[in-house]
This record gives sequence, C-alpha cells and structure tokens, in this order.
Amino acid sequence: MAVSARIHMLLLLISLLSRLGLGRYIEDNEAAEGLYSMLSLEQKRSSEDFIFRRPLRCLDMLATEGQFTFMTAQPQLACAAFLIGEPTEVISLELSDVNIDCSAGDFIKIFDGWVLKGEKFPSSQDHPLPLRQRYTDYCSSSAAGGAVLSSQNVAMVFFRIHSPDSGFTLTVKKQHNPMPCNIMSQSPEGSFTMVMPHHHWNCSFSIIYPVELQLTELSLGQAKSNELSPQRPMRWGCTGSGDYVELLGGNGVDTSKMYPMADLCFSPSGLTQMRMGCDNSVVRLVSSGNYVNRVSFRYRLLGRSEQPQASENSLDDFCTVG
Repeated sequence: MAVSARIHMLLLLISLLSRLGLGRYIEDNEAAEGLYSMLSLEQKRSSEDFIFRRPLRCLDMLATEGQFTFMTAQPQLACAAFLIGEPTEVISLELSDVNIDCSAGDFIKIFDGWVLKGEKFPSSQDHPLPLRQRYTDYCSSSAAGGAVLSSQNVAMVFFRIHSPDSGFTLTVKKQHNPMPCNIMSQSPEGSFTMVMPHHHWNCSFSIIYPVELQLTELSLGQAKSNELSPQRPMRWGCTGSGDYVELLGGNGVDTSKMYPMADLCFSPSGLTQMRMGCDNSVVRLVSSGNYVNRVSFRYRLLGRSEQPQASENSLDDFCTVG
C-alpha cells in the first residue's frame, strides 16, 4: 500500500474515531505521533524473511504483518487496535508473552470485524457467524491459545490493562482469501469484483470515503450484462427478488443501519455511475444461493467541489446522491 494512501487511511481513522466519541485517545501527542511514525518503520522491511517489529499503541491501526508488543507504564482502560489487509486477504492473529491479570479486570478480546460506536462491520445480517462467536476472549480458558483467523480483511483487538509493566505481543499474518466477502477498502479509489457461487450469503464492499461509483459488470441469476447502459434508470424495489445489488450510504459501518440509495435486480439496463457524498459508501451483493452472482465496479474519491449538495428536505444532510 502506498505511503500517501496509508496516510489518508490513518487520517480517516482519526476522523472517524473523533466523530464516534473516541477522540480522547488521540489527544495524547505521543499516541498520535505513533500512528504516523509507524509509516516510516514499515518501510524498513528489506526481505520476506524479515520479521517486522514495533510497539503497539493503545490506539493503533495495523496494515502490515509483524509482531507488535504492548507494554503499559500506567493503567490503560480502553484500548483498541484496528487491523486491515488487502481485499483478498484474511488476517491471522496470535497472542504470546501475555502478562495480564484477568482476575483484576484485565482483558484482551479479538473481534472478527470492526466495531465503531457499537456498530459492527460486517453487520450481523452479513457475517457467517453468530455475534457471540465473533469474539475471542483471552481470559476465557477455552480461548487462551492458538491463532485466530478473521473471516474478512478486517479484525480488531480490544484490551484493558490495569497494572504497570504488564502487556502482550500480537503476531499478525495475512493469508489469501480465495472468495473474499465483506471487504473494507483501504484505498479511496480502485476496482473490484464480488462473486457469490451458489451460497445464501450477503457480501458488502465498504468504502469509507465519499466516492463516484460505476458498475461495469453484473450477473444475477441467468441474466448477464457486460456493458450497462447509462441512459436508462436503475430499477428500484428489488429486495423481494432474492438476488440483487444494493448501493448503500451512511456515516456508520453497520450496513443494516445505512440508507438504501438504489438497488438493481436485472441487468439489461442500469445506472452505471453515481456520486455518493457519504462517509461510508457500500456495494452489497445479496444472494439467494440459487445462482452464481457477480458484480464488478470502479470507484474514485470525490473532490470537495464534486460532492453532491444536500437539499433542504434531504433525509441526511451529510449524505447525498448525485
């Protein structure tokens, strides 16, 4: 991932945390500097055999493999590390050298996805596991060892430690995901194809930027189009068809709480291009399991002057469609 894109991602994370009530973590200058200093550190990897190591911060974002050690000098009661990989990766997390006191209220919990202000990505509607199975608690006797593998390209670690000189090491590895589903984009621009072969699953591609989105290919059931016409409007009201694509927008990460901007359940025509002035723009593929469904799209970051202006009667004045 390019340094400029990674800086953009970190700035966006800081912005999200500030808006969602976690800004107290970044008021500490040392913690804030840690988010940026990791960029130069990560560039020092010189070979595939090199094991990247650095300290883990109370608030951190990890986008690379390596070993990350947290050691507290004072009580740290509300810490979180966000992990992200490429769209076609899943993340393996393993704890070692753990020195915490579970009986005193310390904990380390790994979550399969991201949580921001109570909202979860992927949503409970889209994730293959029940919510309780997405948490791995180190202090539980059944979860004290072994690696934990995420279901998608994001994961999260929550931890609370009371005593000084306590901590742990987190080892992060990436694995190829042959059928990526429920993806958080690292980049504000790019292209992607989601495929769901005969599974009754829902897949979301989440872009936490205001973007211009263009559908380039669609195959739902037995209908297929490689060239969608921009002259004809997108069909609404497809949610009863069982196989369709939704375009969602909002300012959170839970797709079940986002505003449906458009849906498409047949392919001969469609709106190929849409400007979505949202903090989070999502392409969601809903599949009945009866077909091989496929959707391809491109997206790019909107400039400030390109973002659609909210109307006086807009449902959400922060999120509009153009």
